Amino acid sequence: MRRFEVLAEGLAFPEGPVVMPDGSIVVTEIARGCLTRVAEDGATTRMTETGGGPNGAALGPDGMLYVCNNGGFSWNTENGLKPHGRAEDNIGGSIQTVDPATGKVETLYTTCGDIELRAPNDIVCDAHGGFYFTDHGHRSGRKLDFGAVFYAKLDGSHINEVAFPLIGPNGIGLSPDGKTLHVAETSSGRLWSYAITAPGRVARPDWPSPTGGDLVAGLPGFQRYDSLAIEACGNIAVATLRLGGVNVVSPKGDLVERIEFPDPYTTNICFGGPDRRTAYVTLSGTGRLVRMEWARAGLALN
Repeated sequence: MRRFEVLAEGLAFPEGPVVMPDGSIVVTEIARGCLTRVAEDGATTRMTETGGGPNGAALGPDGMLYVCNNGGFSWNTENGLKPHGRAEDNIGGSIQTVDPATGKVETLYTTCGDIELRAPNDIVCDAHGGFYFTDHGHRSGRKLDFGAVFYAKLDGSHINEVAFPLIGPNGIGLSPDGKTLHVAETSSGRLWSYAITAPGRVARPDWPSPTGGDLVAGLPGFQRYDSLAIEACGNIAVATLRLGGVNVVSPKGDLVERIEFPDPYTTNICFGGPDRRTAYVTLSGTGRLVRMEWARAGLALN
């Protein structure tokens, strides 16, 4: 197990780490319905309360934080904290904006046409004034929502569906040249890619692809993919559930390396530091944000 430093602990299922311009890290706390800022020395301050279940987040080119809100999970507290389906008081899925300076929260999207957003999960901004995000869907008793990928404009003027159906789409990222969209599917432990033909539009291969994408990589045994981050060289670093770690795979699907962490809910990774060689990882089951040196530089985000 590679050496890492615990930057913050006592967080309520942290996800969505975002490196801010001042070097601090903002994380979502899904179980508390809030965003928390973690200073470089580990000090934590509450930025704002979003309600529901703030999940993935991204810093837009306008300096605003864009937050995927899944509406709220129910929780299993045996042997740590872990999500357990849709909460009875779920407020509905949405994309929210948060002003880092004031903490003001506004709702940007709750629907795509007549499609209700069920459980927005993760998000990445492109270079064209928009962002792609996954809607994970919810499990409720014996019922399971299919998930999807959407594209939307930062100014709230447009949203469209990009890919459907997926079973628990989660992490999402863009290749260094912006021409390929990578999507991690939790339930299948599969990483899919889509060739982008225009902002918010992808090529859709014919059957038998169940998602409309091309399979990049899959995990053997009972492992599940969560969020992901892209390295500057194009490798995809995917946080992996159950066995607790980050799998780094090449765009061709070759396993570059696996980094183990002592938490089966290793959920998110992002890169920071002057050369983007510092990785920040959320160990959600144990409520920790950790950091470590990374072997390769992370990709500069839009």
